[in-house]
Amino acid sequence: QVQLVESGGGLVQAGGSLRLSCLASGITLSRNAIGWYRQAPGKQRELVATISSRGSTNYPDSVKGRFTISRDNAKNTMYLQMNSLKPEDTAVYYCKVTSWTNYWGQGTQVTVSS
Repeated sequence: QVQLVESGGGLVQAGGSLRLSCLASGITLSRNAIGWYRQAPGKQRELVATISSRGSTNYPDSVKGRFTISRDNAKNTMYLQMNSLKPEDTAVYYCKVTSWTNYWGQGTQVTVSS
């Protein structure tokens, strides 16, 4: 059974930083494409960062240069380092693993105050 457990969300002031973690069990992150997504109230879920099994990364312009996705293969954990946070980054953040199907974490709330 695949489980993805996120942690690290919270309340931070604008300009601050947070690091989200996503611990995976039942699936090997290094063999699959992984990513972070977010959903703000009243909005659709959107891509934040992805990393392929080969290690290539992709970011939308809204977070490029501020967010960094990474993974620790030994810990089977993915991370999202978020710097220079803005109020518009406020959302529930989800990790996702794409194998033969998509697996999602339960989400962690990030709130950025102005």
